[in-house]
Amino acid sequence: MSPAPATPAHEAPPAPTFAQAFAYWLKLGFISFGGPAGQIAIMHAELVDKRRWISEKRFLHALNFCMVLPGPEAQQLAIYIGWLLHRGWGGVVAGVLFVLPSLLILVGLSGIYMAFGSLPAVAGVFHGIKPAVTAIVVAAAWRIGSRAIRSRWLGAIAAAAFVAQFALRLPFPLIVLAAGLLGALGGRWRPAIFTPGGAHGTAGGAAARAVIDDATPTPAHARFSASRCARVLASCGGLWAAAIGALALLQGRDGALTQMAWFFTKAALLTFGGAYAVLPYVFQGAVEHFHWLSAAQMMDGLALGETTPGPLIIVVAFVGFVGAWDQAVADPHAQFLAGAIGAGVVTFFTFLPSFLFILAGAPFIESTHGKLAFTAPLGAITAAVVGVIANLALFFAVHVLWPHGMAGPFDLAAALVGTFAALALMRFKVGVIPVVLACGLAGWVLSLVGL
Repeated sequence: MSPAPATPAHEAPPAPTFAQAFAYWLKLGFISFGGPAGQIAIMHAELVDKRRWISEKRFLHALNFCMVLPGPEAQQLAIYIGWLLHRGWGGVVAGVLFVLPSLLILVGLSGIYMAFGSLPAVAGVFHGIKPAVTAIVVAAAWRIGSRAIRSRWLGAIAAAAFVAQFALRLPFPLIVLAAGLLGALGGRWRPAIFTPGGAHGTAGGAAARAVIDDATPTPAHARFSASRCARVLASCGGLWAAAIGALALLQGRDGALTQMAWFFTKAALLTFGGAYAVLPYVFQGAVEHFHWLSAAQMMDGLALGETTPGPLIIVVAFVGFVGAWDQAVADPHAQFLAGAIGAGVVTFFTFLPSFLFILAGAPFIESTHGKLAFTAPLGAITAAVVGVIANLALFFAVHVLWPHGMAGPFDLAAALVGTFAALALMRFKVGVIPVVLACGLAGWVLSLVGL
């Protein structure tokens, strides 16, 4: 649906109707490729520059709040703006539509993968995609590190986090907690060192008026109210308790879906620094502890997640799909249904906290336009995340280059494809999707010639 006719820059455009906002959020759910930076850029271009539903300063103010929260910041930003425009239901619709298209697409792709992934042609495609995934994780570590590591102290935290995971096998939550504590203490005596770098900046702002402008008073529904905050907490807490309680009644406390619900609730509270930051924790739990899927399947799922719109953390839906498919949660003859149920359960428990954080916390931010007190701990956590992601990249590389173990043969073809992917991503700035598709094609061709 096209936006309203252009309004002169000195006048604020008409406020969008709920139907217009619904149409935009639905469209965004299908076009939000490119990870959080790309998704935020898409929203900025549409909502600030083109439609002028919100001003540059208010957009960045909301983004700064979302940046310090665990969870997918782009989805949380959509919830925040939807809530500002159309109250609670506006935020719910924006957040759900940001995720729903990618969930449906990923469920379909996961079903194809589980049904036909063992065919030689399909296996060849994924053989080419695995080194691409490794290169993507390396590029993520480099990208985040170049922004976050601004001093030798932060570099030391990143190195310590790498050692903590690689050598000591410490759990991700403990690393996050330790880094946050270091940041909180360091922020008291060296605040410049532990303050994170700038967020997603944009080009110089235009003076055009917006529906929610710099000087627009906080809407009545966005002002803090203890009773409203209590209702949000009760609603989200009630939804969570009812859902996990129903799963426990149906499957028992040790049922696969009940375990997934509890595990991904914890994961949702640890996603500081984006999806790549929590992937090591998901890897530890889903692959090594619960054995819902193999390391190779996890890498394939990450590749599928990279090629779908929406937040990258939607890859957890693949984990739920594969785990439920293999556990035969439903009828053993209805494995696709079982997988879809697993994907839905994991998605629900992963994204529910984002709605709670925004709908309960945003009124504080709107009422104060506050100076966030979490910047020092966040800076240290982000530095630690770099080390954790580097460890994940090393783990992937070992499994890709020595697929049969370190005592087995070195996979030269995978090394060449991975090198190509890394150069394309980091040197020539090619997008993730073209790189994944090209590497998948290369893997298929190599499988035809027997490599």
